[in-house]
Amino acid sequence: MPSRPMHRSLPVLLGGLLAAGVAVPAGAAGSGTQAAPRPPVADQRPHEVRAPHGAVRIDEYYWLRDDTRQNPEVLALLAAENAYTDARMAPLAGLKETLFNEIVGRVQQDDSSVPFFEDGFWYYTRFETGKDYPIVARRKGTMEAPEEILLDQNAMAAGKDFFQVGNWEVSPNGRLLAWAEDLNGRRQFTIRVKDIATGEVLPDAITGAASSIVWGDDNRTIWYVENHPETLLTTHVRTRVLGTPAGSDPIVYTERDTSFFMGIGRTRSEDYICIAVQSTVSSEQRCTPAADPGEFTVIAPRERDVEYSADHHAGRWVITTNWNAPNFRIMTVAEDALGSRDAWKELVPHADDVFIEGVTLFDGFMAIGERSEGLRRIRILEDGGESTFVQSDEPAYTMALSVNPMPDTPWVRYTYTSLTTPVTTYEINVHTGERRMLKQDPVPGFDPAQYLTERLWVTARDGQTRIPVSLVYRKGFERNGQAAMLQMGYGAYGISMDPSFNRALPSLLDRGMVYAIAHIRGGQEMGRAWYDQGRLLNKKNTFTDFIDVTAALVEKGYAHPERVAAIGGSAGGLLMGAVANMAPQKYDVIISLVPFVDVVTTMLDPSIPLTTNEYDEWGNPEQREFYDYMLAYSPYDNIRAQDYPAMFVGTGLWDSQVQYWEPAKYVQRLRATMSGGGPILFRINMEAGHGGRSGRFQRFRETAEQYAFLLDQLGVTRRD
Repeated sequence: MPSRPMHRSLPVLLGGLLAAGVAVPAGAAGSGTQAAPRPPVADQRPHEVRAPHGAVRIDEYYWLRDDTRQNPEVLALLAAENAYTDARMAPLAGLKETLFNEIVGRVQQDDSSVPFFEDGFWYYTRFETGKDYPIVARRKGTMEAPEEILLDQNAMAAGKDFFQVGNWEVSPNGRLLAWAEDLNGRRQFTIRVKDIATGEVLPDAITGAASSIVWGDDNRTIWYVENHPETLLTTHVRTRVLGTPAGSDPIVYTERDTSFFMGIGRTRSEDYICIAVQSTVSSEQRCTPAADPGEFTVIAPRERDVEYSADHHAGRWVITTNWNAPNFRIMTVAEDALGSRDAWKELVPHADDVFIEGVTLFDGFMAIGERSEGLRRIRILEDGGESTFVQSDEPAYTMALSVNPMPDTPWVRYTYTSLTTPVTTYEINVHTGERRMLKQDPVPGFDPAQYLTERLWVTARDGQTRIPVSLVYRKGFERNGQAAMLQMGYGAYGISMDPSFNRALPSLLDRGMVYAIAHIRGGQEMGRAWYDQGRLLNKKNTFTDFIDVTAALVEKGYAHPERVAAIGGSAGGLLMGAVANMAPQKYDVIISLVPFVDVVTTMLDPSIPLTTNEYDEWGNPEQREFYDYMLAYSPYDNIRAQDYPAMFVGTGLWDSQVQYWEPAKYVQRLRATMSGGGPILFRINMEAGHGGRSGRFQRFRETAEQYAFLLDQLGVTRRD
C-alpha cells in the first residue's frame, strides 16, 4: 500500500476545485453569500467496464477511483462533499450537539471491564474520564495487587488521526507483550513487542500483518499472518524469532487459494498451534505441537461445502462441522486419528430447528452457543450427557459466551443483553446452577423500566417465509400509525443482527420513535438455510424481506407511512441502495454507511481487497448468469429518474473493505439521475477506514450527526 499522504487543509483543497471540474457549494469557501448550498458536481468521463464474456457497461465516474489516495482532483471533490455536508448540517448544529451530549451522558466514563484470570494474573481494560481509548492492565494473583499497565492506548494514540489495537498477546512466561496496531483504519497491522517490566519497545516491528499473534513456548518466537500489500489477502504464515533481522522470517505455510481467509491460534489445551483457513463455503485446519513445532497435520482435507472448526482439550479433538449437517453438529476424534473425517464420532447430532454456532471446552463439560427461533442461547453439555440451558426472561435477547480463558473451573461466564437491557456479564456454576451477576454496563440516566421490547413475525411476499422482527419503544407508545420509525437491516455473510443494547437509541426512543431490526434472509438468525436463501442467486430475497417488514410494520400501526427511515452499513449499505431503487416511496430517510453499492465492477476486479474471497457470497460476474443477476440489483447500476428519499451516505477514505470510490460514484450518479427528492449528503472521514473514526467519543459525534439529519428529515422534535 502506498504511504499515506499529508492531507491539505480545506482552503487549499477548495482552491483547486475549478481545475478539478467540481462545483463549489455556495458559501463553502467563505464568500459570505447567503445562497442555498449546492452539492458538488464531478465531471462525467465515460469509461468502459468490460466483462470477460463481452458485456460492456459505461461508468462515467470511474475516474474517482484512486488507489493511492493522492489524486488532487479526487481529494478536492471529497473535500467539497464534506463542505457541502457541513453547510447543509450547519442549521442543525445545536441538535447535533444536544444529541452528542445525550449519548455521552449515558457513558460511565471511568468504566472498566470484568477482570478475567489467566496464568496467575487478572487482566482487564479500563477507561479514564474524558479519554477516548482503553488502558489494558493486569494485577498479579489478586485485584488488590499493584497494577501493571500493558497498553496505555491514549498515550499511544496521541498525535495520530487514527489508532486501533487489533489484538494483544502476553508471552507464556508473562514477561513480553506483543500487539497489533493500525494507524489508518485499513487493517494492515504492525506487530510490536515490549518488555512489560521495563516498558522498552523492542526493535522487532513486523509490518504488513493481520492481527493474529501466537507466541511460541520458547518466549522468543512469534507466529503471524502476512497480508498482501494490495489485496490484503492473508497469504503466508511466518515466524519471527526476536532479535533476528527483518525480512528473514521463514514462511511456515502459504495459502494459494485466493478465496480463503487465514488465521492462526492455539487450541484450548495450549498444546497445539493451528492454522485455520476459511472461505464462504469451506474450511481447513492444520496443527502442530506447540512444544515441538514442526510439520502441520491437516485435521481433514478441505472440501467444497464442508466447514469445520476443531479444538483440542483433555486428550481429544472436538469438531463443530456442517458435514452432512446444514445447521452443524459436534463430533469428536482421538488425538492421534487426524487426517480424514472417517474416524469422527458424533457427539451432538444435527437438528433442523437448532443452529450450532460454537463450542467452548471445559474440564468435564462444554458450553455450546446455539440459535433457535432466531435467538441465541447457551447449552451446557456435561461429559456424562446431561444437558441444560441458561434461561432468559425477555422475548427478544442476545446471550453469548464471554471470556473463559481457563478450562479448569465449573463457572461459565456469559453476557446477556437486549434492546432494553445493557450488556450484563454473568457466571453460572454448571454443578449447582448458582448464577452470579458480575457486572451490568452502567448507563447513567437510563431506566430500562421506561422501555418495552417486542418480538413479532412478518410473512414475506411469498406467503410462506416468516421473518423475525425485534422492536423497542418507550412506554406509552400507541400503535396508532402516527409514529416515526427507524428500521435497521444487514442480511449478508450469515451474520446475524441480534437485539442488543445501544446507548444511542434512547435519544430516538425518548422522542417517540420506534426502532426495529429486520432479521432478513442472508443472515443466519434462522439457521444455515436462512443464509443460503439470501446469497448468490437468492440475494434479492434480502431486499424484498426488508421492504415487506416495512410494509407490515406500517400496516400494523407501528409507524406513519411517511415517517419511515432505514439504516444499514457495508453489506447493509448495499441493502439500503437496493431498497432505495426498488421502493423509494416507502422510505423518507435512508442512512447508508460505508455502502457496498457498485457490486458488479468491484467483483470483476480481483485486485480489490475481498473480491476473490467473496465469489461464493455474491457470485463471480465473470460467469454470465451471475453477472446478469448481480447487475439486476446493483444499486449503482439501477439508479433511475425517480424521487429518492433523503439520504446520508458515509465512508472512510482508507476503507479497505468497501473502497471510498463506491459511495463517491454512487452519490454523484444519484444526484445526476434522480428526478426529485433528497437531499443527498455525503460525509467522508479522511482519517478512517471501514469502522469509522477511532476513539469512543469521536464515534458518538458521527452518530449524533446522522441522528440529527434523521430527526430533522422526519420532523421529530419532541423529547419526553
